Amino acid sequence: RQFEFYSNLSPNKMKSVAALDLIGSAAAFAPAQTGKASTKLNAFEDELGAQPPLGFYDPLGMLNGDCSQERFDRLRYVEIKHGRIAMLAFLGQITTRGGLHLGGNIDYSGDSFDSFPNGIAALIGPDSIPTAGLVQIIALIGLLECGFM
Repeated sequence: RQFEFYSNLSPNKMKSVAALDLIGSAAAFAPAQTGKASTKLNAFEDELGAQPPLGFYDPLGMLNGDCSQERFDRLRYVEIKHGRIAMLAFLGQITTRGGLHLGGNIDYSGDSFDSFPNGIAALIGPDSIPTAGLVQIIALIGLLECGFM
């Protein structure tokens, strides 16, 4: 019963499965590839967050050209800021999905905060936030991004 799957395979398929299995197991015994970081990036090996076995990890190569300490600090600041914004967005999502909304009206026509749907339906759909409201939200985010953060 345990080998019922394999008994239905043709001999050619069985050979293919065996060959793929051998190739996959051979990779386990291949020597590990070790590459040296360029000397420009070695300047950041002692920064907070660089740890073995990767050391300083820059997968997108954002510090390949301009490797100044100011650029490194700016990229680190932006990464932390965007991580915090993502965490707040997640908390806002689960809070509104849980049914907790701000009290009062969102506009002068009397629409309350809980009259709009949750999630992506608040942006598109029949009961979504009006276009003027979305423009105001995006403008505020742009102002905060460019002016204060």
